[in-house]
Amino acid sequence: MSTITPEVTWAQRSSTSEPEKNYVFLTIVATDVPESDKQLDLQPTKLTFKGTSTSKKVTYALELEFFAEIDPKESKIHHTGRDIELVLRKKELKEEFWPRLLKDNKKMHFLKTNFDKWVDEDEQDEAPDDEDYMSKMNPMGGAGGGEGGFGGIDFSKLGAAQAAGGLPGMEGLEGEGESSDDDEEDDDMPALESDDKAEASSSSKKIEEVS
Repeated sequence: MSTITPEVTWAQRSSTSEPEKNYVFLTIVATDVPESDKQLDLQPTKLTFKGTSTSKKVTYALELEFFAEIDPKESKIHHTGRDIELVLRKKELKEEFWPRLLKDNKKMHFLKTNFDKWVDEDEQDEAPDDEDYMSKMNPMGGAGGGEGGFGGIDFSKLGAAQAAGGLPGMEGLEGEGESSDDDEEDDDMPALESDDKAEASSSSKKIEEVS
């Protein structure tokens, strides 16, 4: 099986006072690599990755030595069937962007700018908020976010769906309950009719006795 270097895209943010806004977006485009086969080691100065694609029948291998140190414990990851997304927390709080991702300034054919995430250094304050993107990320070394044991179900959204008129696939349950009550009421009706007949019969007998 052949070994290839996966495509890597990146962008960054910087801050002198807020660590959570001082990071690197890093995406490793490695398709259909099972979680069980993923080998990823993140260190303060470098990242190594290896994994085999079940669809492309190739092994991806990658080693990156960063321009400056990152904090692995504060970094995050999101692994999908298409790629592996990471948010790497820069160790040093600094207003200036890294001039490049890697320590070596040699141009790497597999490394590209993530233009969907990139903003200029002086336009960061006007950049869209990354909260939605961050919400799907998991801490390095542990499960979390939307990949828990319930298949990514957001129970807060389920609660909202209930309040808004029921859960998908459960339409009619309320109606069925109402029908059941109606049926019970319908079942009681003949008994009332019998009571009316009994009263009518009793009245007739009394009239005959008087006559």
